Amino acid sequence: MDKLAYTALNAVNERRVARQMLTNEMANVSTTGFERSYEVAMQAVKTEGKGYDTRISPQMLAQDRIQLSPGPLIVTGNPLDITMKEQGVLGVQAPDGVTAFTRRGDLRVNTQGVLENGQGHAVLSDAGAPISVPPGFALNITETGQLLARDPNAPAPQVEVPVAQLMLRDASETTLVRREDGLFEAFIDGARQPGDFPTGPVPTELVSGALEGSNVNPISAMVKLIDAERSFESSIKFIKEAKGIDESGAQLLRV
Repeated sequence: MDKLAYTALNAVNERRVARQMLTNEMANVSTTGFERSYEVAMQAVKTEGKGYDTRISPQMLAQDRIQLSPGPLIVTGNPLDITMKEQGVLGVQAPDGVTAFTRRGDLRVNTQGVLENGQGHAVLSDAGAPISVPPGFALNITETGQLLARDPNAPAPQVEVPVAQLMLRDASETTLVRREDGLFEAFIDGARQPGDFPTGPVPTELVSGALEGSNVNPISAMVKLIDAERSFESSIKFIKEAKGIDESGAQLLRV
């Protein structure tokens, strides 16, 4: 049988994943459009190898799947701030040039006239190309994701001209996972699928003039963090007790 100290130390090491997940959630409580993805649970696994067949070790089971539950709605009044309804996602251009997706909808026009979000990712049209906006034009986004522009200096009546259709996808039937840059990509048939994916059956609609807050519950995350710290302290106590028991047994053998 493995020594108690080794089993307790293994439990401490396995809980490292849970601590990292909770720390990441706490750090993104106020991040616009942040979606939870990690779920962890401790399980008992039979240890193979030399020794008794009853050797059991703790092992952390982790799952990384984007949870598209809606966060709180933050009304801003900015016509370029959008929130995706249901489980819709917005297509953007990742730093490596690949199409990826996000729920962050704080849009703006950069100095090059390209529409981007607050993280600097270029927003893509339904055709998969970055959207260029005419300089000096006022913009508006419809509920269906159509980008409209009008010249505020033109005489009345001013007419809004369609510029592009935002790349919106329904992910209600598609599993999404997080990329290293924080964006989303599809996970189909047990493998990551970079780029675009087929939209689901639910029409993707927007709410203009509002942003989606993080869907992390700060109270729940804090309670889990406290529970993780107490579990860590209990494991350390087990290790100290095991050390005391081992020293007592060694002393009896010497006598």
